Amino acid sequence: MTSRELVVLWVAILSSFVAFLDGSIVNVALPAIAADLGGGLVTQQWVLDGYLLTLGSLILVAGALSDAHGRVRVLRAGLLLFGTASLLCAAAPSGPVLVAARLFQGAAAALLVPSSLALITSAFEEEPRARAIGLWTGWTGTAFIVGPVLGGVLVDTIGWRWVFGINVVPIAATMLLLLRLHDPARGSTEAHIDVPGALLAALGLAGTVYALIMQGTLGWASPLVLAPFAAGLACLAGFIWWQARATHPMMPLGLFRIRNFGIGNLATASIYAGLSLGLFMIPIFLQEVAGFSALAAGLATIPLTIMSLSFSTLFGTLAGKHGPRLFMGLGPFLGGCGFLLMLTSREPLDYWWQILPGVVLFGLGLSITVAPLTAAVLGSIAAERSGIGSAINNAVARVAGLVAVATTGTIVGATLDYGSFHRVLVVTAALLFAGAAISAIGIRNLPAPGPHVAPEAAAACHDRNVNGGPKP
Repeated sequence: MTSRELVVLWVAILSSFVAFLDGSIVNVALPAIAADLGGGLVTQQWVLDGYLLTLGSLILVAGALSDAHGRVRVLRAGLLLFGTASLLCAAAPSGPVLVAARLFQGAAAALLVPSSLALITSAFEEEPRARAIGLWTGWTGTAFIVGPVLGGVLVDTIGWRWVFGINVVPIAATMLLLLRLHDPARGSTEAHIDVPGALLAALGLAGTVYALIMQGTLGWASPLVLAPFAAGLACLAGFIWWQARATHPMMPLGLFRIRNFGIGNLATASIYAGLSLGLFMIPIFLQEVAGFSALAAGLATIPLTIMSLSFSTLFGTLAGKHGPRLFMGLGPFLGGCGFLLMLTSREPLDYWWQILPGVVLFGLGLSITVAPLTAAVLGSIAAERSGIGSAINNAVARVAGLVAVATTGTIVGATLDYGSFHRVLVVTAALLFAGAAISAIGIRNLPAPGPHVAPEAAAACHDRNVNGGPKP
């Protein structure tokens, strides 16, 4: 590996690490944020969904921006914007200001992962590229282990604001390394950015998510809920209409006519809605109801992350030999059973017997699911379309998580207690079971060997694979 390739690899690792770290560190800080800034569950929903809203809306166009303006330039801009947004989050004097900063931060995060992978793709030849992406996957995966623990320590010692402020450290290191890199001269390839599609998607998601969150306090009869909900649905319908007619759509609808791609994304929506809902609520419940510290709540779900990182490759290999259908049906089913096991939780909570067994079973189910799901979706389309295919699948997972978290208030009701926590567990399990049924019925095992999946396309799904849903 040349010195330039080594710099490129570390730039890619650090820039993605900061985005992945933020995605795994914030959840444990949500109760402390609400306690300080007020707003209860609604504030916690917006802190998470504000980030996911802009991230999910813009991630499909981030690759085109990178192609149009250069990988290094876009990555540098993304890091500067992400660092600025992180400081604004850390200094936020109120809930609305924090949510606005999180919207800004999500938009910046959309530039980081696609640009870092594109940087590796452009700097490495095909054979060393696979090894480089493997190293990128391994190193960035540590963010999902470090995040909850570091977040818990920061919240319990110096305060929740440092959960955002800590981002400055890896960003500063990455910016120093970026001084050694420059974009090559622009080629003749023209990049197309679907601006109308991005705007319609963002407005559609904003209107529907706002209504889903605010109806808990204002009610569906309020014009302040009905109007944005109707406008959001209209924009989403307009988005689909535009994608069917645009010359260069950000989400080519023709891909969904391919059976495993369409069914795989439908399963992705159900599975990641469940994962996002469950993983959003567990740390909040453990702190606000069971009385855990932020660190203890962060440690509570570490086993599932370790299992996912440890066993995903194994089950990906098995799925390559036997086809993804069995694993995509079995994995979400076991994950749903894991959430149902947590229904044994009673006051006083015994984590070791009432929560941990469910977390472990859920982690096993997640390990069985993620690699076969990626292989089924990306292996069903031509290799030259795997980049847009992975971007769509990533966006589907994020948007599903965004909507699921927005419905939390409806499921929980007026008070978070053991009863409302159990309702969340049941809904989460139902979503996972639905994903298992969709996969078992709809997925087909393709004849081997299937289409080659570019390593960078599979890696683009890495953050949502190991972290379950609300990520950058």
